[in-house]
Amino acid sequence: MWATITAASYVTAAVAYLFLFVLLLTNWRGRLYGSLLAIVCIVSAFWAVAIASQSYWGFSLTFLIEILEILRNAGWSIFLIALLNPFQQRKENSIPLKIRPAVAAIAVLYLIFFILAIFFNGNYDGEFTSHGQPASYSTFFTGVIMAVIGMVLVEQYYRNMSSEQRWRIKLICLGIGGIFVYDFYLFSDALLFRKVNSDIWIARGWVDALTVPLIALAVARNPKWFIGICISRHILFYTSALLSAVIYLLVMAAVGYYLRLSGGAWGGILQLTFLFGAVLLLIILLFSDVTRAWLKVFISKHFYSSNYDYREEWLRFTRTLSEGELELTARAIKALAQLVESPAGGLWFRQENGRYQLIGCWNIFLKNKTIEADNEFCKFLEEKAWVIDLQEFCSDPRKYSSLVLPNWLSDIPRARLIVPLILHRELLGFIVLVEPRSTISLNWEVRDLLRVAGTQASSYLAQYEAANALSIARQFESFNRMSTFVVHDIKNLIFQLSLLLSNAEKHKNNPEFQKDMIETVSFSVSKMKRLLEKLSTGNQSEKLGILSLDQLLQQIMERKSFHIPKPALEITHSNLMVMADYSRLERVISHLIQNAIEATPKNGQVWVRLLKKDSSALIEIEDNGHGMSEQFIQKKLFKPFESTKTAGMGIGVFESKEYINELGGQLDVVSQESAGTTFSIYLPLSKNYQENKVVS
Repeated sequence: MWATITAASYVTAAVAYLFLFVLLLTNWRGRLYGSLLAIVCIVSAFWAVAIASQSYWGFSLTFLIEILEILRNAGWSIFLIALLNPFQQRKENSIPLKIRPAVAAIAVLYLIFFILAIFFNGNYDGEFTSHGQPASYSTFFTGVIMAVIGMVLVEQYYRNMSSEQRWRIKLICLGIGGIFVYDFYLFSDALLFRKVNSDIWIARGWVDALTVPLIALAVARNPKWFIGICISRHILFYTSALLSAVIYLLVMAAVGYYLRLSGGAWGGILQLTFLFGAVLLLIILLFSDVTRAWLKVFISKHFYSSNYDYREEWLRFTRTLSEGELELTARAIKALAQLVESPAGGLWFRQENGRYQLIGCWNIFLKNKTIEADNEFCKFLEEKAWVIDLQEFCSDPRKYSSLVLPNWLSDIPRARLIVPLILHRELLGFIVLVEPRSTISLNWEVRDLLRVAGTQASSYLAQYEAANALSIARQFESFNRMSTFVVHDIKNLIFQLSLLLSNAEKHKNNPEFQKDMIETVSFSVSKMKRLLEKLSTGNQSEKLGILSLDQLLQQIMERKSFHIPKPALEITHSNLMVMADYSRLERVISHLIQNAIEATPKNGQVWVRLLKKDSSALIEIEDNGHGMSEQFIQKKLFKPFESTKTAGMGIGVFESKEYINELGGQLDVVSQESAGTTFSIYLPLSKNYQENKVVS
């Protein structure tokens, strides 16, 4: 009964493969691909007939079944490799995908399986049951490896196809992939339980028959099968790593099984110890930067016509330069080092004194060595813009003609590459990279990429240096600005003391003058003390408080009472309160009144008025002096370092407007030449004043 069911299953598979073979012969126009697929179908048909014959009639066909099994799997693998390597693209002058090393590895494996099947065929009598089921552990192991190879090829074919073209090939991927996935399930189950499961083996024929319609539909969708493939390096890298890990684990499992059989009483212990060590070694290799670098270089060198996936490399390069916790100097070194898998490096950059100085290191400690800009080494880098391979220079210095290396370069351990940083044909600096983790060939492609990347990095570094210089310049600007305000305050104090001194001879016997003189000197001393405190403590927070404007104005007018003309104070609304710093607001109002006095002749007049307008206090400072033009008010009055006075610095009005704006107020000016000027200071009333007003 079981023999009949097995025969029926594999006869069904044989009929399906034969039908597809005939279909390909009559309708296929794909030339190479059609021929390969037709060969695979006829081999698969013979394979299924052989199993059905041995199962039903009991013929001794074990050797033939083993050979056809290998040929069948090899045929599917060759067909998938042909799809991955579109030979027809060569006619379109495109670069073919280089997968020769992978093909060679797969071919070697199948050759080994084929040789083993031929030279050890005398031992096959016990390796297949009467139903055609394999019974050898080595056969299970071989079946698993062939299934893994097939699954990887199917995965590569599907993953690297463009999304627009996947609808054409998804059915053949499902069909061929289904064959290999089922085989993997069959033989891995046999490896685990050391015998083939009869149900899985019998169903194998019908499973293969079910995949044939999928392959046939894929053939109908691809009359010429002319599709461009773009293999992702990341996918190939991880697939290669996964495949290597699978093969490694299978080999280690086989060795462990051998140790268990031949180790006697110690067999189980030896097997467990060996397998633990093998897994530990695999983990170390997978997480090793050297191994990863070697695999990437190997894939780029042997599987692709170019060494780099430029889109991915440039995205990573830009991301490394613009992001990260490292300083920009270290990020620039790291970005260039990643292009050649170098683990460390140093950056020399030109300074203001004309020397190139070490400004950054990455994963290495270097001594601070400097080099003059007119050095022969720097001149060579600037003129040639070459990436220097120190290993090549040591072996054949003639390739670099007039290059003379600095002596201290030999002190850098394992230094290998010197990348110039050229911007606008000018050498901004250079980066020294140590020996890469894997062996590299510094061909024209690598040199060009490093040179272009160096130019990009130099633009980032130049912008970084310019930003630092601008920051320093702003600090000096802030310092100079503060110094200007200090000088302005000192000038006002000197003016007051000079005026006091000039009137001392005339009014020295006047008690009121003596009292005013003492108050003026005391005020000047206290103001200079506050100025010194501010300079010594830096930008100290202001002491804001509620101020009475009428009291503040009265105190200011008392100090201005000996000026000519003497300003007059008019208070329309009293008890107006504002929130401000006393010293700063006093300085602002005093300066505007002083300007009005200086701009007015001795026979003129200056008025200071305090009134309330809406929710603001209004201080008007009016004079009938020489006035200002409208053009001067709009373009120069509120700008620093602009003044109509010969000894003026143009700071007072600018500072006044800035501070009034800080308080939420407004400073307006109306002036007419030869008619006078009116400054209007609007200050918001404090909340305490507004609350008291509502209560009253």
